Amino acid sequence: MAAAQRILIENCAIATVDTQDTEYASGYLVVADNRIESLGAGRAPEGLENVVRRIDGTGHLVTPGLINTHHHFYQWITRGLATDHNLFNWLVALYPTWARIDEPMVRAAAQGSLAMMARGGVTTAMDHHYVFPRGSGDLSGAIIGAARDMGVRFTLARGSMDRSEKDGGLPPDFAVETLEGALTATEETVRQHHDASFDAMTQVAVAPCSPFSVSTELLRQGAELARGLGVRLHTHGSETVEEEKFCHELFGMGPTDYFESTGWLGEDVWMAHCVHMNDSDIDAFARTKTGVAHCPSSNARLAAGIARVPDMLAAGVPVGLGVDGTASNESGELHTELRNALLINRLGAHREAALNARQALRLGTYGGAQVLGRAREIGSLEPGKLADLVLWRLDTLAHASIADPVTALVFGAAAPVTASFVNGRQIVENGRLLTADEDAIARTTREEAQRLARVAGQG
Repeated sequence: MAAAQRILIENCAIATVDTQDTEYASGYLVVADNRIESLGAGRAPEGLENVVRRIDGTGHLVTPGLINTHHHFYQWITRGLATDHNLFNWLVALYPTWARIDEPMVRAAAQGSLAMMARGGVTTAMDHHYVFPRGSGDLSGAIIGAARDMGVRFTLARGSMDRSEKDGGLPPDFAVETLEGALTATEETVRQHHDASFDAMTQVAVAPCSPFSVSTELLRQGAELARGLGVRLHTHGSETVEEEKFCHELFGMGPTDYFESTGWLGEDVWMAHCVHMNDSDIDAFARTKTGVAHCPSSNARLAAGIARVPDMLAAGVPVGLGVDGTASNESGELHTELRNALLINRLGAHREAALNARQALRLGTYGGAQVLGRAREIGSLEPGKLADLVLWRLDTLAHASIADPVTALVFGAAAPVTASFVNGRQIVENGRLLTADEDAIARTTREEAQRLARVAGQG
């Protein structure tokens, strides 16, 4: 076997986000092929062989790569619309447009979404895609291909909807699937694309959209399908007070009890938002180890409310961070969610004790790995884990006067990314993508957004 090729990063601050929150004011990290081989304080050991690259990390903080746990890539080409709406009115306004997407649009939107996240320190992304208009092409393949080309580790949450306007739902009839069609297409996507290996770059989850856009049977059979295939489950949950009212009126119970009745609580499940959770809901999530994707910017943009993240963490609920779709978080970045999670949660009942900087960083790294079921492989900097890591530059005007690097990263302005590695491969250098042409992506996304607007206007 060929000897491992090593990359040595030295003279940097390191926040490992391991179980002890180990940090080094000045240390080193050695990458061997696609794994973290060693790290520690001071200088690297002498005599390292096959060092193909040395990086001087002076003025930098090294952290695990950021992990995004909830997104809707297709929304990249409908940004800036319905900007003063709550969730329900926002959906009503945008579904007629979303129902017109096709494969080239989705591919361009995925490229835009992935590029924005990757250049800002995301090394593992996910996309919850649930809009499959008839005749729109291979949308799942387009999304997975975009992630593969970008070099980002990726989970596709293959979504579905079978409750259209005629059934009391919001999407047009031609933009939803039948129960049988959704289950069949989801199973095909898992069998074709899911990789269960330790260093997998692509995984697939089963992800009916939400309680008010899918039938009870789709939820129940979707859970059975996922567990039969050995993959994870994802959906939206408890996002608004209207959703809670809907569940009580239609099912005679709140969202959490409804999810439990359909098999949708468990350590293989994570849900987006979970804003309106009472104590018994949180206890149920903690008891079953059901995960939460916290999306602070989107929750604020749509006036959904403040999720009880401090209470969830205290109870033992796994919590990660999500960008959410960029029609409700136009910046499309996850590193800004570190700061927003901390600040918005301090507006809640726990005030200044809600979250601190290190808890926010943990949400965006190890917490995300837990939620995606990949905490053994990613989410912290430890020997044997996959080499997904970011070098944040903190010696510029924006951060240089903040002594603590983790405080600088979370409380300060968005820090420049000097280098980002996924699976040991560098994908960002000095804030620019190495794996894609950002300017070309910008042109294509603008063109596809304009085409979608024309198509929707004619529809």
